Amino acid sequence: MTPPSAPVPPASAQGKCPSCGEPASGHFCANCGSPLAGARCAACATILTPGAKFCHRCGNAAGAPGVRSAAGATTLPWAIAGIALVAFVALLAGQRFRSTPPVDAAQAQAQAQGAPQGEDARGGGAPPDASAQGVRAPDISNMSPRERADRLYDRIMRLDTEGKKDSVLFFAPMGIAAYQAVSDPDADARFDMGRISVVAGALPVAKSEADSILAKQPTHLLGLVLAMQVARASGDNAGASAYRAKIHAAQKSELAKKLSEYDRHSADIRDALADK
Repeated sequence: MTPPSAPVPPASAQGKCPSCGEPASGHFCANCGSPLAGARCAACATILTPGAKFCHRCGNAAGAPGVRSAAGATTLPWAIAGIALVAFVALLAGQRFRSTPPVDAAQAQAQAQGAPQGEDARGGGAPPDASAQGVRAPDISNMSPRERADRLYDRIMRLDTEGKKDSVLFFAPMGIAAYQAVSDPDADARFDMGRISVVAGALPVAKSEADSILAKQPTHLLGLVLAMQVARASGDNAGASAYRAKIHAAQKSELAKKLSEYDRHSADIRDALADK
């Protein structure tokens, strides 16, 4: 709404233009366009000073058409253009980011949650390089929480054996979070989470998982192995030796149970028995 203002004086009678001195009448000089008495700004409707080149209220050029009748509204198109430009730049930046993700993080995460490359950390074969063969990694959205966690475990363990500590530390929080999402975890899942915690240096988490296994099954080999690894990593050699002795004592009876997790982690059990 146009702001209220003083009544418009009648158009100037025949007289001289205050700017060019030529005979003039009406609201604007026919010779130079300067405002005469009673002329209003086309943008904000403020009465112009005779002979002024710009409106003293909004700055619109005298005699020039305004964008809107509200005072100060001539800046609106620039604001809209600025917002549109920022949005466009952000869109381009987002498309570029999605099309060229960081190699280390994006490729490594795809391999960890998709198709692990190289020798499986649990003793499996070496699957072909999916990216090299042009094969798409499996859709992890269709996997169960346990399947996603196990894929991360395999990847983290392989990275640890390759001495890629930075990558281990990058993926370890993902792996721990994945196992925490598994409902009612069994001893195998707790051992996996504990092993990830050991290689990442999160020893309190690993100890908690070892204690949870042994609280239910005091002679479970994976619980004893994990407890021994935590003690060793903590510098408690006496504690590590005590757990190794328990592993030797329980080995025969426990392996006779033929638990599936013993088969999957046979290398861990074997290494613990050979530990000095």
